[in-house]
Amino acid sequence: MANKAQQPPYLHLAELTASQFLDIWKHFDTDGNGYIEGKELENFFRELETARRGAGVDPTNVAFREKMKEFMQKFDKNADGRIEMSELAQILPTEENFLLCFRQFVGSSSEFMAAWRRYDTDRSGYIEANELKGFLSDLLKKANRHYDDQKLHEYTQTILKMFDLNGDGKLGLSEMARLLPVQENFLLKFQGIKLTSDQFNAIFTYYDKDGNGYIDEQELEALLKDLYEKNKKEVDTKNLTGYKKSIMALSDGGKLYRTELEIVLCREPLL
Repeated sequence: MANKAQQPPYLHLAELTASQFLDIWKHFDTDGNGYIEGKELENFFRELETARRGAGVDPTNVAFREKMKEFMQKFDKNADGRIEMSELAQILPTEENFLLCFRQFVGSSSEFMAAWRRYDTDRSGYIEANELKGFLSDLLKKANRHYDDQKLHEYTQTILKMFDLNGDGKLGLSEMARLLPVQENFLLKFQGIKLTSDQFNAIFTYYDKDGNGYIDEQELEALLKDLYEKNKKEVDTKNLTGYKKSIMALSDGGKLYRTELEIVLCREPLL
């Protein structure tokens, strides 16, 4: 059993603040890859059980393994054998749970994309700290949550620390989408078929037949089908309709411009 100096903070608390939640996350996600997995997961569950029971537990015990299996069946929503941050938010009693608050108002990927378009005010392909602050402020107002400037600053910094994977002080679309429930995060479906800038330019130019800088919904559908076929991936009609709806939420009156689509399909937005 770890000594007191090494024990994770706050697991015994009835409620956590946003920053305490982040401290726990960082304590267990030791390699910083955005998941608690393997040995990290075993350590997390052991400490969680210890905090709840007020006594040590033996991870080699069969009963411990069974409880851990039940625990994962309940909270590991996408059944990948590891816990991601949004799943942890369901496990720990976070008082100011703006992750759940976020989901209440941006529960689907198309709502998320519409919100993204509203708050990425400079169309940079990123939400920067000041834009994120506006986003969280509106979110908390909708949820009737009281907050002051200090709390808003804390939430903004916490979200950045949680999701800004490359530490550039701003959130890309795929980073921000980690706030979504796993099953709604359609961007995960495109992870295996991200395009380089040259590949993206070639395919966009092919479908933008008249060269006016945008494509419509039908052209987007043809483009997505083409992408899937080229990458030997199967996609059913229902999923394709969902992906199309989510991406078209970025469009301007049905016109999906090059810069909007490249955020979804490229590894990095073009400069």
